[in-house]
Amino acid sequence: MIFYISDLHIGHKNALIFDSRPFEDVDTMETEIIKRWNTKISADDHVYILGDVFYKYSKNMYNFLKSLNGHLHLIIGNHDKVLLDNEKAASVFESIDSILNIVDNSKQITLCHFPIMVWNKKHRGSYHIYGHVHRKIDEDTIIMMKQERAFNAGCMINNYEPCTFDELKSNKEKFMKENNIQ
Repeated sequence: MIFYISDLHIGHKNALIFDSRPFEDVDTMETEIIKRWNTKISADDHVYILGDVFYKYSKNMYNFLKSLNGHLHLIIGNHDKVLLDNEKAASVFESIDSILNIVDNSKQITLCHFPIMVWNKKHRGSYHIYGHVHRKIDEDTIIMMKQERAFNAGCMINNYEPCTFDELKSNKEKFMKENNIQ
């Protein structure tokens, strides 16, 4: 199966505050994300991480990434330079791209860390999965949320675990309802 997640921000203390993450500290967040990930993801699954894996992480990035089940693919985010500069940690990924077009259950999908207003084949029924905006609600986020075939893979609106396409769709609907976005 194919799964998606973004903006883990492992090691980022302030993400606990600005995302209202339900963890008492960054170590608890790291442990819980690994637990949720490995409970859900098998060795044969493919997980696309749409950027911002770490932020001010003081531990071993390679060890963290190796602890995660599945085939890992990175879509580069704005906070991934330190990860990319670590050759050993970057070697865990089977692919590393800035933007990528894939097919998931016959759905054409454009993956990018950043939300894109007009993506490849948008007007021919394709989809877009992105990150970067976290759970922020502003004019840009609302415009993207109203895009019927665009989905935010941010872990903070997807139960801090990789999600299938259908789960992203369901979580988007729930987020929009909870935040009265119509």
